[in-house]
Amino acid sequence: MPQQPSEQACPPLLTATGDSLVFADFHPRRQKAPRRRTNPYHRLFTIPGARAFTVGNLLARLPMGMFSVSAVIMIAGSRGSYALAGAVTATGLAATALVAPWTARLVDRHGQARIAVPATAFALLGSIALLLCVHFGTPDWTLFAAYAATATTPNTGGMSRARWAHLLRDDPAAAHTANSFEQAADELCFMLGPVCAAFLCGTFFPEAGTLVADVLMMTGVLIFAAQRSTEPPPQPRTPSKSPLLAAGMPPLLLCFLATGAVFGSMEVVTIAFADAHGHRSAAGAVLALQAAGSCVAGLLYGARKPAGPAARRHPLCLAAMTALMTLPLLAAFLTASLPALAGALLLAGAATAPTMVTGMTLVQQRTPEARLNEGMTLAVTGLLGGIACGSATGGWVVEHISATAGYGVPVAAAGSALAISLAISPALSRLRARLGDRLRAR
Repeated sequence: MPQQPSEQACPPLLTATGDSLVFADFHPRRQKAPRRRTNPYHRLFTIPGARAFTVGNLLARLPMGMFSVSAVIMIAGSRGSYALAGAVTATGLAATALVAPWTARLVDRHGQARIAVPATAFALLGSIALLLCVHFGTPDWTLFAAYAATATTPNTGGMSRARWAHLLRDDPAAAHTANSFEQAADELCFMLGPVCAAFLCGTFFPEAGTLVADVLMMTGVLIFAAQRSTEPPPQPRTPSKSPLLAAGMPPLLLCFLATGAVFGSMEVVTIAFADAHGHRSAAGAVLALQAAGSCVAGLLYGARKPAGPAARRHPLCLAAMTALMTLPLLAAFLTASLPALAGALLLAGAATAPTMVTGMTLVQQRTPEARLNEGMTLAVTGLLGGIACGSATGGWVVEHISATAGYGVPVAAAGSALAISLAISPALSRLRARLGDRLRAR
């Protein structure tokens, strides 16, 4: 077998040409291999079990955007009253806001699999009961009771975030990417969920959206709960105080409340604006653009390393959201054009996901580890409360002033969240302390 030429076999060549000495080296040049830039999202799913619990969680989370739309279509179609349908779904939101933190506390104490499956099964019975009550024309009060029973639905997004926090507790950069992915998944599910629900209910029969959502939810939770290797260990006995009493949590939850008002008012006002211009059927697609903008922004935000601590980034994200929320107001006021409004909503959504990611990061930092699911569920409860308040306020402004004026509500809500965040920001606290020292020195 021929030997490869060695350095001794190919010595450098020295020769003289005229008055110059030439050095020639015939050894092959070794090129440095180019650096591979690893996709941060690819790194997440190389963790054993991560793909499986993510698939299950996405299946379980998609129905969250389907249930309310399906219920409204089903009830309004059967009883001929949007007011009744809205009241029933509002009752479900209120019940969820009350019950969800208790469900999350049980998840922290006894484990995700042990609590999530029976809690979902109970919520499934409530959803089926609502369907049967609507189909067979039972009294109106039964609709409220049945939909309230669905409040035990576990916060699957919070449980997924808790798994990432457990798996990536020693890698803050990867945890930031995971939180960004989860927020993008939320936006995707709430973008596709209403579309799927409207398609199923309109194409097949009014109860089809609820039935498909029930199947997806139960299947997804079963797949998610089966992934025991990635599940955070339960904390049956813990001296940790309630997340509500943790330092910095109450004002942060107020920020979530105000942020929820942005989402709730934007939805109602956009539907009213589209209806006023004779394009009510296009309202869902226009709102989906806002979610799409947020989804893309969330993925891009997660691909970058966080610049500075979350407490410093939070007011900056809220300031960007407040500024971008003025775009739909300007588009509606200056153009009264639905395509222009759609473009403005796409841009406005770009600040939503970074704000939510940073807010959830702060919740994880300020919540005792043993009660992480409860802390994140309280944040979601704040959002739900804000959505209900924003919907009511936006609807009042639309009815008593105009749909265009209604776009001032999300701007005001975002500004309120920014004011709360600035009031508790470390930089402002240090400035107040310095001013106090100077005044005392005088």
